[in-house]
Amino acid sequence: MLEKDKYLIKLGKKKKRRRGPAAKGKTNGRGTKGQKARSGGGKPRPGFEGGQTPIFRRLPKRGFNHSKEKIQLLNLDKLQNDINILDGQKINLSDGKKSVKVLRRGKEILTKKLTIVAAAFSKSARVEIEKAGGKAEIIDYAKKK
Repeated sequence: MLEKDKYLIKLGKKKKRRRGPAAKGKTNGRGTKGQKARSGGGKPRPGFEGGQTPIFRRLPKRGFNHSKEKIQLLNLDKLQNDINILDGQKINLSDGKKSVKVLRRGKEILTKKLTIVAAAFSKSARVEIEKAGGKAEIIDYAKKK
């Protein structure tokens, strides 16, 4: 026997679907009261100890907190292998915010005659640059600032 209920269109009022927090009713599935029930609740900031004076405020500050200037390092072999750097070119490494120290790495010999301006040079890098016929110029950051 054919079940006609499967094929007939059901008429009548449809219940309106509730979306968002309203669908869960009253407390929205958060339970009652407490920190996690509040808006923006959940995890407090790191170091928060529930209102008790945190450990980082209870203990005294000790020692020095001088921030040492960061120096970026550059190896001569990078300048030697770069095809964009030509023989006889002047390279100014003192433009940026950080000071640059030029180092010599490996046994590769510098063949390009370069004039390099930087904050510092290692002894071996200075010798290598001058041996190739270039110049190693140091810029004084204390006067520049």
